[in-house]
Amino acid sequence: MFRPLSLFVGLRYTAAKRGNHFISFISLVSILGLMLGVAALILVLSVMNGFDRELRQRILGMVPHATLNAYGDQGLENWQSLQASVETAPGVEGAAPYIQAQGMLTSRGRVQGVLVNGIDPALEAQVSIIQRHMQEGDLSQLDGGEYRIVLGELLARFLGVTVGDKVTLVLPEASISVAGVVPRLKRFQVSGIFSVGAELDSNLAYIHIADAARIKRMSTGRVDGLRLKFDDLFQAPRLAREVASAQSEPLYVSDWTRTHGNLFQAIQMEKRMIALLLLLIVFVAAFNIVSTLVMVVTDKQADIAILRTMGATPATILRVFMVQGILIGLIGTALGVLLGVTLALTVTDLVAWIEQVLGIEFLSADVYFISYLPSELLWSDVGMITLAAFSISFLATLYPAWRASRTQPAEALRYE
Repeated sequence: MFRPLSLFVGLRYTAAKRGNHFISFISLVSILGLMLGVAALILVLSVMNGFDRELRQRILGMVPHATLNAYGDQGLENWQSLQASVETAPGVEGAAPYIQAQGMLTSRGRVQGVLVNGIDPALEAQVSIIQRHMQEGDLSQLDGGEYRIVLGELLARFLGVTVGDKVTLVLPEASISVAGVVPRLKRFQVSGIFSVGAELDSNLAYIHIADAARIKRMSTGRVDGLRLKFDDLFQAPRLAREVASAQSEPLYVSDWTRTHGNLFQAIQMEKRMIALLLLLIVFVAAFNIVSTLVMVVTDKQADIAILRTMGATPATILRVFMVQGILIGLIGTALGVLLGVTLALTVTDLVAWIEQVLGIEFLSADVYFISYLPSELLWSDVGMITLAAFSISFLATLYPAWRASRTQPAEALRYE
């Protein structure tokens, strides 16, 4: 079968057992460097994609995509008609009323700051994923007038309470009584515990919206605002403003980019910077390819001269050594893709197994916004990494191959 001379000779040079074992060692180092660089890029980008996914699905699944509030401190009146109008707007998946308060929860001598959301349990599923992450109890047990509360798992653990226990909510508002000025207190019974594996588990609690109105002393029928959920998270800021501008009364708009946008942007920035830094490993491996081919060219000076005297053109010699360099790049990149994809698909279970065996926790929910190592493999990332690694490998072959093509037969054979 016909094969081009440059391909035939290039493959022979690559497959042959060289007398110079040092050159073979450098070739192996080049392949391993490319493999590790590509695998590290795929693995790390998959982990960063996992954090990005968890941010969108967990944290941004619990907090509203956007909120609509009335100007001033009086709250939103006739919210039912506003809700009906908002739910017909393009891109809106759901809307639910809320009343929010900040305070402290105390139990058994322990105190923890908390953000309390007053919700309508029947409507909350339209804007939040909390029902899917209930460990104990159910949102439907939040009945108005019963003063029940649902706590995050870390918050309940810190307070040392479980379902059925009592906790005291302390609001930072003073009340005047016969005993003097005292903070506003209300006793609640724990009716449920949720866990989303994020920092929200340590500082978030839910009560019925009617109970929240009473403890905040709001007028009957008023709420703080509406929580909105959109079908496209990244279009939420624009769509929320359009929804608000379409209403007859002026509304104040807030969206997730104001509350958690910095965290999302930080992950995106870290992903880009880490990818750039890890790409340096591929560049180091490419320099090894340059070193390998330069030494091969020096070692094969007599062979090059013989080929030239037999009629091989400089372009043929150029392609011979490009074949050798490209083959090293292909092998290293292919092994790196295989290793990186395998690790990206198994790293979550692997880290969980290591934590279980060693009895340690790498990602504590008290410090990080999720408590396990996520991973999401995107084939678009794999494609870009593969293309970048192969392109760098290809460029690394050009200079040594060009040097080989410039070899003069008379000079090369002078001392042979």
